[in-house]
Amino acid sequence: MYGSRGATTLSAAARATVAVAGAALLLIGCSGGDGDEGGEKNDNGSAAEITQQPRNVNPFWVNPDGSAATQVAAYEKAGEDADAEQIRKIAEQPTAQWIGTENPEQEAEGYTEAAQQADRDAVLVLYNIPHRDCGQYSGGGAADGDAYRKFVDGVARGIGDRPATVILEPDAVLHLVDGCTPEEFHEERYDLLKGATEKLAALKNTKVYLDAGNAGWGHPEEIFEPLRRAGIDQADGFAVNVSNFYTTEESITYGKELSAKVGGKPFVIDTSRNGNGPYTGGDADERWCNPPGRALGETPTTKTADPLVDAYLWVKRPGESDGECKGGPKAGQWWPEYALKLAQASKN
Repeated sequence: MYGSRGATTLSAAARATVAVAGAALLLIGCSGGDGDEGGEKNDNGSAAEITQQPRNVNPFWVNPDGSAATQVAAYEKAGEDADAEQIRKIAEQPTAQWIGTENPEQEAEGYTEAAQQADRDAVLVLYNIPHRDCGQYSGGGAADGDAYRKFVDGVARGIGDRPATVILEPDAVLHLVDGCTPEEFHEERYDLLKGATEKLAALKNTKVYLDAGNAGWGHPEEIFEPLRRAGIDQADGFAVNVSNFYTTEESITYGKELSAKVGGKPFVIDTSRNGNGPYTGGDADERWCNPPGRALGETPTTKTADPLVDAYLWVKRPGESDGECKGGPKAGQWWPEYALKLAQASKN
């Protein structure tokens, strides 16, 4: 409702990751460099050569087999070098990996092993809460509470002691507050979110950020108590602007106001598509769904404009559709035309 989310089906890259779980070097190819500037590349012919960002600025893992990398290779093969260079702006930045439901343990293991081999941290998103997205473009989720707990347990086993940053359930708390999720599901959702937060936060090298909406939906006074019920005290912090377009400045203001109400917790901001701020034209109900004229935002980094902001992250993978609106494919599917427009409008 406030920005459709990640992939609803396993991408080719995710399937490849599952296939090589336990042997992550096969996924990322041979490693090189000094472990700080990177040097990892894909040598299986499926995507362009993609390297890691400098760890001291950007410690997060770049998936060299992502959709954007594959698109770069396709443009280069077709001789469309200008378009390839634009999409490379996306391909060479770390984006979150949205864990699928079929093999969550293997996916979490594969992504975190590949990241660890590259001396980087994986960024993972869990988006499988029952009654997800109120049945809209990204509707679905686990069949029931037991299925969700099994999903989280699998992810936790897959991560193990490897470094990971987890964004937990975009919109799940927000939709409890705004009335989108029916009342009869509230208690179960709070219980599931708190359990997931505790399970993942207990892992040795995992940071957990509970999703807390965005600067445009309402006011911090409305969500801070629901966040407490969902386990924010056990989390490392919260996430704002996931899959949305509010500026970094707006997001910092919202996050700092909310932080003051939840014990000074830090937060992360999804800057993947906020370079031009939110879209203000057209139908207000779909300003979040594939809006035109948007741009890539600040690249992922831990060097932010405020000490309360732990990182800028690309949680929503730029170039993936918000849903079947404005000519887009299903939510989470790669849409090269939209990706190209985001990159071309970027100030980076």
